[in-house]
Amino acid sequence: MPFAETLDNLPLSKSDVVRRFEQLIGPKSEAELESMARTSRVLTLQNFGRTMRLFAPLYLSNECINNCRYCGFSRDNPILRVTLSMREVVAEARYLSEAGFRQILLVAGEHPKFVSEDYLVECVRALAPDFPSISIEVGPMSIQDYVPIVGAGGEGLVVYQETYQRAVYAELHTAGPKRDFDYRLNCPERAYAAGFRRIGIGALFGLWRWQEEAIALAAHVDYLLRRCWQAQITVSLPRLRPAAGGFLPVFSISDRELAQLVCALRISFPQVGIVLSTRERPSLRDALVSLGVTMMSAGSHTEPGGYTRRGTEHLHQTVRGRIIPPEFQEGQDQLATGQFEISDDRPPERIAAVLRQRGFEPVWKDWEQALSG
Repeated sequence: MPFAETLDNLPLSKSDVVRRFEQLIGPKSEAELESMARTSRVLTLQNFGRTMRLFAPLYLSNECINNCRYCGFSRDNPILRVTLSMREVVAEARYLSEAGFRQILLVAGEHPKFVSEDYLVECVRALAPDFPSISIEVGPMSIQDYVPIVGAGGEGLVVYQETYQRAVYAELHTAGPKRDFDYRLNCPERAYAAGFRRIGIGALFGLWRWQEEAIALAAHVDYLLRRCWQAQITVSLPRLRPAAGGFLPVFSISDRELAQLVCALRISFPQVGIVLSTRERPSLRDALVSLGVTMMSAGSHTEPGGYTRRGTEHLHQTVRGRIIPPEFQEGQDQLATGQFEISDDRPPERIAAVLRQRGFEPVWKDWEQALSG
C-alpha cells in the first residue's frame, strides 16, 4: 500500500512510534523540554558521533510551470529567470569544490523544457568525478526517468511534500503538474525503486498548523523506514521565508517549538538524519547543532549562478509562457531571482570553525561511489 493510502487512514491507524511522537510534540514545561533535549543529545551522539555533514545547494534553473502561492519561482511571478548551461553548472560546482564541499544538492524549478531528464543526467555526469555525493531536488519524476540519473552518479533525492493536508495543498497549488498531491507524495518510493541510496523528505512549516504537519511527516518517515529500509532517510524542517510574490503565512512555528520538534524526531527516529538549512538565523542554527541536527547547508545561494555570477547574459522574464527581455531598474542587481531569502549568510569556513568550537567535526565528504561496487 503506497503512503498516500496510509496518510488518508492516519487518524485511525497511527503506529506506536507515531503515537509516541505525537505525545512528544504536545505542550511541555521547561523541565520536560530540557529532559527531551538531554535524551536527544545522547541519542545523536550514539548514532552520529560529534560530526556534522556539510553540503551546498547548486541551483540549476528557476524556470517553473507550477503556480505555488508561497514560492518565489512560481510561474506567474515576474522574476528574472535563467537556466544554467553545462559550462556554467561546472563553474558553479568548481567554486563549491574549492570551498571544500564534496556533497552538493542540485536544485531546479519544475519545467520539462528547461530541466529535462537528459539535462539532469548531463549535470550529474559532469559533476560526479569531483563530488562523491550528488543529490537532486527537482520536480517528481517516474522510476524510468530516475534510473539514468542514478546511473550517472546521483545518489540522493530530496522532495518536500510542502503540506500533508490535501485541502490546503489544493488551495496553494493552483496550476501545473504539482497539483497532483499523490504523485508527489509517492515520489520517495519511486526514487527508492530507481536505486537512490539517500532519500530526504520534509514539510514546509508555515502553511498549516505545525503539529498536524509534524505528525504526518513522522508517519511518512516511519513508513519509509519500513518500506525503503536499504536507503538512508533524512528529514528537513524548513520554515517559510520571504520570497517573490509576497506570500504571508497564516501559521507559524516558534524557535522553541522547532527545537522541540527536532528533539521529538531524534527520540522517535534515532538513526534518521535531520537537516537544517540557511533559512534559519545563525544563533538558532548554532544552538540546534547539539540537539539532533546532523546535516547543514552552508554558504548557500538560492539563485542560479549565485556563486559565480554566471548566466547573467541569459536572464529573461517569462510572461504567459513567452520569454521576454528583462527590464532593469537603475542600480538593480542583475542576477537571477532566488527562491527565498537566506538568514545565515556566513561563509562555509566560518560555519566549520563554529562547529569545531562546539566540539563537532565538519564532514565535507562521507561517501565514495567506488565503495558501492
